[in-house]
Amino acid sequence: MSEKILFTSESVSEGHPDKLCDQISDAILDYCLSVDPNARVAAECFATTELIFIAGEITISCKQELLPDYEKIARGVLRKVGYVRPELGIGADECRVMVNIKAQSPDIAQGVDRGSKPEDMGAGDQGIMFGYASNENPGYMPLAVVVAHKLMRFASIARKKGVFKWARPDMKSQVTIDYTDPKHPRVDTVLMSVQHEPDADLPEFKKYIYEKIMKPVVRTFGLNDDFKYLINPTGRFVIGGPEGDTGLTGRKIIVDTYGGAARHGGGSFSGKDPSKVDRSATYMARYIAKNLVAAGVAERLEVQLSYAIGVPEPLSYAIATFGTSHYSDEVILTIIKRLFDCRPGIIIRDFSLTHPKFKYEDLACYGHFGRPDMDLPWEKLDKVEAIKALLPK
Repeated sequence: MSEKILFTSESVSEGHPDKLCDQISDAILDYCLSVDPNARVAAECFATTELIFIAGEITISCKQELLPDYEKIARGVLRKVGYVRPELGIGADECRVMVNIKAQSPDIAQGVDRGSKPEDMGAGDQGIMFGYASNENPGYMPLAVVVAHKLMRFASIARKKGVFKWARPDMKSQVTIDYTDPKHPRVDTVLMSVQHEPDADLPEFKKYIYEKIMKPVVRTFGLNDDFKYLINPTGRFVIGGPEGDTGLTGRKIIVDTYGGAARHGGGSFSGKDPSKVDRSATYMARYIAKNLVAAGVAERLEVQLSYAIGVPEPLSYAIATFGTSHYSDEVILTIIKRLFDCRPGIIIRDFSLTHPKFKYEDLACYGHFGRPDMDLPWEKLDKVEAIKALLPK
C-alpha cells in the first residue's frame, strides 16, 4: 500500500491569545485611520494574565479630543471577544492595560512621505512579500486552511449565540487533507481544541463538536465526513486565553495567509498602516496571483515582490507555478509588469486602504485572503479578461 499524500493547516479563534493581540492592534489602526487617513501606525500588543501591554509608533494628526484612547479600545476588543471575567482567561474590566506609544521615526517618514502624488510614495520598509492562489476551490485558496478557518468561525458564532454549551473563547483547529488522488481530495483528520467551563459534560461537549461543528462544516465543502477526528486530546482545556498562554501581535502569520501551502515573507500584518508593504504589497501579490489563476495561466501560482525602504518601485518580481503553468515564466512576468502597478501609493489608492469599506480588526481573525464573508478589493477578479487578452494564442 502506497503512502498517503497529506497536507495540514491550522486556524485559531478570535479568543486565541495571539489573535486577541492582533485584533487589539488592528482596532487601534481602524480608529487612527478613521480620524486621520494619513496616520502612520505600528501598534503592537502583548497579553498575559490580567495584563494587556500596548506599544509601538503612531503619528496621527487630529483634534486633541479625538486622540486614541488605547485602553478603551483594548477593553472593547476583550468584551467583543467574550473575555468578560478573569476566570475565562482575562477580564475586560479587571485587567491592567499599560500603554507606551511614541511617534514614527522621522528617518522612516522622510522616505515614505515623498510628495502628494501616490506614485511618489516610498515603501515603508524593505522586505519580501508573497501572494498565492490555487484553483482547488472557488475561493482560489488551499483547501486545508479554509476548512480550518470555517471550523473556527462556525464554533465561535455558536459560542456567542449561546448554543455551544460550555464553550469558552480560546479555540484551535487543524485539518489534514489527503491529496493522494489530487483531483478528488479527501479530509483525512480534523483536530479541534476548545476551551471549556470546568463543569462541562465532556462526552456531551465532544459529541456536540463532532456532530454539530466538524461534520456540518466539512459537508459544506462537499467533502467526505468519514474522517478521523481528535477533540481536546489532552483531555481538559479549562485554563485558556492570556492566562493559559501569552499572546503577541503578529505571531500567527501562517494562519493569516495560506496555512503553509505557500511561502511567507516574514512580516506580519496586524497593527500596521498600509504604507508598510508587509501588509499592502502582500495584498497586491495575492490579487495578482488570484487573477492569473482565474485567467487559466496556471493551476497554482505564487508571486514574490521585494522592496527597498523609501523606494516606490519594487526591486524585483518572481513567480513559481509548481509545474502547473500553461505559459512561460517570461510571459507571466511580462503580463504582471504590464497590468499591475505595485508601487505602494498606487496599491493604497486602488484598494482604498486608508479609507477601507471593511474593518482591519475583522481581518485579524480567520485569514486575510479567501474571505467570502468580506468584500475585499484584493479578492476581486477584475483583471481576468485583460490577462486573457495578453496571453499568446
